[in-house]
Amino acid sequence: MNIIVTGGAGFIGSNFLNLFVPRYPENKFINFDKLTYAANLLNLKGLENLPNYKFEQGDIAIYKRVIEIFDKYNPDIVIHFAAESHVDRSILGPAEFIQTNIIGTFNLLEACRKFWGNPRKQQKLFHHVSTDEVFGSLALGKTDSFTETTPYAPHSPYSASKASSDHLVRAYFHTYNLPIKITNCSNNYGPYQFPEKLIPLMILNALDG
Repeated sequence: MNIIVTGGAGFIGSNFLNLFVPRYPENKFINFDKLTYAANLLNLKGLENLPNYKFEQGDIAIYKRVIEIFDKYNPDIVIHFAAESHVDRSILGPAEFIQTNIIGTFNLLEACRKFWGNPRKQQKLFHHVSTDEVFGSLALGKTDSFTETTPYAPHSPYSASKASSDHLVRAYFHTYNLPIKITNCSNNYGPYQFPEKLIPLMILNALDG
């Protein structure tokens, strides 16, 4: 089985690959990453020589490059981590968020539609990794958490771009029978996280005195 992992050199993507590539040697994992400021191939140093791992540089916002990757590997599964994800950056410059999070997701969905034919007979899957920020903000002091039935209420260009991509993914399920999963994760932190985020930034500041 061929599995394309977009954004695999980023924080969550690299943690995923470091866990899954050695665990499932029978599957081939293709790391498709633009290598922006938040990506680092050193995160994946231990996978470089494994036969079931391959790195391909490219931008999901460029449809031609997406088609080249699909044509080369004919994936069975796409796990879509790639995204611009920092709220403050989206406020300063939203255009990159629109391109990557909306246009990039659209390009991947179109490639799946083009290459998979009747995907449900072929056991294909498009797994879209989203964020809880599409649901807006919880009120101060509120203990309830978001659920899959919480109404969408994005408050920043970042969360609006991710909400848009969620809607596109669902539309391709209902319109084209594309097999999809959407996960709306919340406040991830851990190894390889870029220090623009709160926890690694505070740790580095503390280490620097």
